[in-house]
Amino acid sequence: MPKAIAVQSHHRRLGSREVCGHDGKHDDDEQQRAHRQFVHVIASPPYISAISRTPDSFTKTNARGRRDCPDSIDGMTRVLVIEQDDSSRRQLREEFERNGFGVVEASRADRVTIGSAQSDIVVANASLAAASSHIASMAAPAPVVLLADSPSIPEAVECMRCGVADYLPRPFEANALIAAVERAVASASMPADRSAFSPIIGHCDEMRELLDQVTSMALTESSILILGESGTGKELIARALHSASRRRHAQVIAFNCTGIPETLIEVELFGSTSAGPPSTQDPTTRRGLLEAAHGGTLFLDEIGDLPASAQARLARYLEEGTFRRLGSSQAHRVDVRVIAATHRDLRQLTKSGQFREDLFARLNSVSLHVPPLRERGDDVVAIAQTTLERLAGKFNKRGLALSAAAMEAMRRYRWPGNVRELENALERAVILCQSTTIDADLLPIHADTTHTAHADAQRESSSSLEGYFLRFVLGNEDRLTETELAKALGISRKSLWERRQRLNIPRRRTRTRGPRR
Repeated sequence: MPKAIAVQSHHRRLGSREVCGHDGKHDDDEQQRAHRQFVHVIASPPYISAISRTPDSFTKTNARGRRDCPDSIDGMTRVLVIEQDDSSRRQLREEFERNGFGVVEASRADRVTIGSAQSDIVVANASLAAASSHIASMAAPAPVVLLADSPSIPEAVECMRCGVADYLPRPFEANALIAAVERAVASASMPADRSAFSPIIGHCDEMRELLDQVTSMALTESSILILGESGTGKELIARALHSASRRRHAQVIAFNCTGIPETLIEVELFGSTSAGPPSTQDPTTRRGLLEAAHGGTLFLDEIGDLPASAQARLARYLEEGTFRRLGSSQAHRVDVRVIAATHRDLRQLTKSGQFREDLFARLNSVSLHVPPLRERGDDVVAIAQTTLERLAGKFNKRGLALSAAAMEAMRRYRWPGNVRELENALERAVILCQSTTIDADLLPIHADTTHTAHADAQRESSSSLEGYFLRFVLGNEDRLTETELAKALGISRKSLWERRQRLNIPRRRTRTRGPRR
């Protein structure tokens, strides 16, 4: 039997001694007859699919302690108790039942068991949930409470970072356990703030599924990796995750990892400490974005472009919850949820040695995929109409509408730059429009680029646009300016220049202009 912890039942103190021996015996027979409980607890709640059959690894009991069918505990808070030792599991079940909980018992902490239990919260032996990040993600959106045999601060920080709602070191009293479970359940029952999704337009099945995932993931503390092509709205998803989370009252800080020198990017993210003026000898400290985001969320866009040295620092923070400023040996602890995004294939970058394996593992425990605009059906028209209304107000051209031909052209076009390209195309059309209707000829959508975009979309993976970038620039630089090229690709002029340098695509010579008159 694993090492046991004594817990007082009925929230009563039993004399001067609070904890009995690991074998469950006590010197005082009267106290031994009292309702002391031995428990190993880790809490991780699972709400998942309906039960078609009860797995052999668990059974359900109602408040009277009777084995019953899965539906017998409906209407009360359901706790999944995961404990390998029969005696400890029984003691824990009885304590929860005395406090009005329904109980599901299990002897292992795997995805099938947790998913089938349909519990509101899980209480499990920490040794059965060695990978706390996995059990927390399996249980989501239900909360997780952990009980530690050998508690430590690093383990507690790691568990909380991985989405665990509470971390209880033994020994503890029954009232502490019940209070922790009630807090976790109450916190998890707070609905995600769906108003955070208002800037996101998505009616297709893929977007509905994505927003459901965002709702589930918002109330966890796990790091999240958002995947998708450039311009699909990954930052909007990140902000929705933050706004629907318990961190919504703190700030979210966004940082793009592309095109910033290696030394500067580390200072920006982690801060620096340097020697002060000789007159004072006081060091000069600059806070980084990680420190500034304390209590909130740090969104790292295009994390695939993060330099190796910054990757190492970020991996250390995600592992230990601490970081060091440049020029300092002192470790600082902050509470920040990290959400990262990329259009690149991080798995392939990891295999090639360009991205740290430990950082990828930390970020990829929970991932979301934002579909490209070409796969979202009539969402393109809905987004266009909303954007047009905003742009019409911006340029004082209210009453503008899209013609049927323009909407059909939008549906047929492949939108390699996704939503960002759509917004840029509409802004150009609004500026050029001389009537109340925007027709297809005002949109920078051409048959050749439509065909090329479609063919490239079939050849290029959603995580790499380098090949498409090369062909698009070479095929369109004679008729588009650098600014127009950047807008069509959904990137900045600086990013366009940097990618030209990286891919060795020289910029075309500007046509000679005549003298100004």
